[in-house]
Amino acid sequence: MADNCRVNSCTVLLVDDEPDILELLELTLRKMGLEVDRAANVRDALTKLAARRYDLCLTDMRMPDGDGLQVVQHIAQHNMDTPVAVITAHGNMENAITALKAGAFDYLAKPVSLDQLRALVKSALSLPQTDSAGDKALLGHSQAMLKARDLIKRVARSQAPVHVSGESGSGKELAARLIVRSGARHDKPFIAVNCGAIPCNLMESEFFGCKKGAFTGADKDRDGFFQAAHGGTLFLDEVADLPLDMQVKLLRAIQEKRVRKIGGTAEEEVDVRIISATHHDLAERVRQSKFRQDLYYRLNVIPIQMPSLREMREDIPEIAQRILERLRGDAAVSFSENSLRALQGYSFPGNVRELENIIERSLALCTEGVVEEQDLLLIPVEHNQSDSAALGSKYPLPKYLDQVERLALLEALEQTGFNRTAAAKLLGLTFRTMRYRMERLGIKESGGAGDEG
Repeated sequence: MADNCRVNSCTVLLVDDEPDILELLELTLRKMGLEVDRAANVRDALTKLAARRYDLCLTDMRMPDGDGLQVVQHIAQHNMDTPVAVITAHGNMENAITALKAGAFDYLAKPVSLDQLRALVKSALSLPQTDSAGDKALLGHSQAMLKARDLIKRVARSQAPVHVSGESGSGKELAARLIVRSGARHDKPFIAVNCGAIPCNLMESEFFGCKKGAFTGADKDRDGFFQAAHGGTLFLDEVADLPLDMQVKLLRAIQEKRVRKIGGTAEEEVDVRIISATHHDLAERVRQSKFRQDLYYRLNVIPIQMPSLREMREDIPEIAQRILERLRGDAAVSFSENSLRALQGYSFPGNVRELENIIERSLALCTEGVVEEQDLLLIPVEHNQSDSAALGSKYPLPKYLDQVERLALLEALEQTGFNRTAAAKLLGLTFRTMRYRMERLGIKESGGAGDEG
């Protein structure tokens, strides 16, 4: 069942004032080979938690002398290494979200599904005892990065929905993968979905699957992202790009933990942890009525802000050196002092992804094993009112306009990892127009990134 405790030595504390529910839960857990202690109220629960260590605590929200949130908060405040899950009334998502924010591992809605209970227990008892993955994969010692790493480490030990925000190229998917790697679902499927890359007419079948004959082209039964991620994690990248009608369906699937295939009659239970991300300000999208407020609150239970490279300039030499070591292979190549200073002074609109592209390009251009400042080919213009002065004279006008257009194209390409489709969307151009303008201005693709998302 779990790597960190033998089945016969794992102990669960059940907290509920209803004897019938306690009896059912205890019977189910004992059939799983677990030892069970009972508590009929909050006071009894806190007394038992002080007396011994439990591998899991499962508590009802409503009790005669308080609520389950007090149990969650007690465990969190005393740094107990005990996952705690809450049982909420059906449809009362506010209580569930409040408990998750307070540190609960997960929740169950009444009437309790025994299959969901067993899945929750197995996940809780599979939590790794230690976590050093974040320190190894997210480089830097700036305060912004230390804060992000600490949050990643803490949320990895829960099943709460996480929303990762940050600029393009700041490592949002890497953060999601680190959360999974350090959590109970580390050995289960991780399905990453770019919500902005799915055609609207295929979105529902991609997420929920379809039955044979449900629509033209549906020549067989097919699972969707939710079924593929069952037991594991569904990472919704660029979630702000979901159309409003799909947001409604996604909200229902997350809340009910059930999906129905297109053309199907029966719903399927799905056990999926949701991690979402976007480079947009999701709260602002809610204010603009472009994103549903109820879905926003459901996804944004625990927010993590990934810092931009500009917020961690002191870390740029270390990060650049690690990227160089990875890309150079066995070749003896190093940075000059001038090149490192230039990198620290650069604005990096595309963040770490852009830094990787710059270093990969510089390796092809440098000579004698040293990356000099001129090999970096940094865009010398910042986003401020001095742009026009930095571009030089406005005369002749055609040349000046070409410079402006070239700069805009390069910035969009750097932000999207030289994905021409995404850059065209960012600039409000068609892909065909984007390709034409790149050819006209002599802009080549960088690093073979092509048009993959």
